[in-house]
Amino acid sequence: MKSNKLRALRRTVRGLALLSSVTAPLFLSAQAVNPFSSIEVHSDRTVTFAYKDGVATKVDLVVGGLPKKLAMKKDAAGIWTVTTPSLPPEIYGYHFEADGDLRLDPANPDTTINLVDTANELIVPGDTPQLWDVTNVPHGILHHYTYTTDTVLGLPQNQSRYYVYTPPGYDRKAPQPYPVLYLLHGWSDSDSGWTAVGRAELILDNLLAQGKIKPMVVVMPLGYGDMSFIHQFHVWEDPAAIDHNVDLFAKALLTEVLPRVESDYHVSKDRNDRAIAGLSMGGLESLEIGLSHPDKFAWIGGFSSAVHNLEYSQKLASLDPKAANLRLLWVACGTEDSLIEPNRKLIDFLKSKSMPVQQIETPGYHTWMVWRDNLIHFAPLLFQQK
Repeated sequence: MKSNKLRALRRTVRGLALLSSVTAPLFLSAQAVNPFSSIEVHSDRTVTFAYKDGVATKVDLVVGGLPKKLAMKKDAAGIWTVTTPSLPPEIYGYHFEADGDLRLDPANPDTTINLVDTANELIVPGDTPQLWDVTNVPHGILHHYTYTTDTVLGLPQNQSRYYVYTPPGYDRKAPQPYPVLYLLHGWSDSDSGWTAVGRAELILDNLLAQGKIKPMVVVMPLGYGDMSFIHQFHVWEDPAAIDHNVDLFAKALLTEVLPRVESDYHVSKDRNDRAIAGLSMGGLESLEIGLSHPDKFAWIGGFSSAVHNLEYSQKLASLDPKAANLRLLWVACGTEDSLIEPNRKLIDFLKSKSMPVQQIETPGYHTWMVWRDNLIHFAPLLFQQK
């Protein structure tokens, strides 16, 4: 799991946090006098990055979605620069590597923070608004809840969390209850992953405004059963730890979060109106929970699912397509993702059980660019038929 880099990045983040707490007024004053711009987006969507470090002997730029690092060149003032190829309109995470150490961009306050690492964020705009952009359309509401869990291990005072998105015009007295999607984040993210980084609420607002999806409630819970799962760098090589985490999370979702949502919101309790989907770790959880509980979920989606250690021949041995009666089983992965082969093997297994599975492969790595695109194409398929 790139443990050395993660440790180095944590040291960098802690150092930047300490530095900012001590020198913030001085830093802001200096910036006001001599502003330094680290990013310039050009009309052809190439981007020039600049990083000031007169001591480093080698600096590289790492941009999510690009296949390799970009070597930067230093000028006489100690400023390193490089210009990217033309980039598709997207939200990009990036960082610098100075002499092998991960460095954040001190001139860019926009960051994507999760429970393990941090990266700076850059938006390359399109000629027209993208589905993850803020646009002049009706907006839904994000609600954030904290509750006491009896299941999830390792949380301070046993306080767990989840977000609920209600669509524009949500009506508690509507004649028909709303369908609900349980949308799960990946390893290292928290319950805010799909909104803070994935921009899920904006994607849903824009798809609704375009008439492409049904109005739905979307629930985004904290996706761990044991919080120690995020502190073990080699945890994905430990099938027992994976099972332990997924099993506890499944219990928390089904016995704590789902009943609370169905008590607090005007949502359907019919399995035909419930969907579950997620990315990476959340994809594993969605597939395992959904396929093990077809009485609760008729719509299942996995995005770049971390199924490389899933013992599906045992866990899913009793799969029966007629008994499951799924409306949709959607398994997607980027073709440059290291998880593409495990996902293909899972699909082969599902087909061997005569499960009707929709296989989606798109260009891309294990990044939010792929997962936002997955949500954009998955959500319109939901709840369109009974």
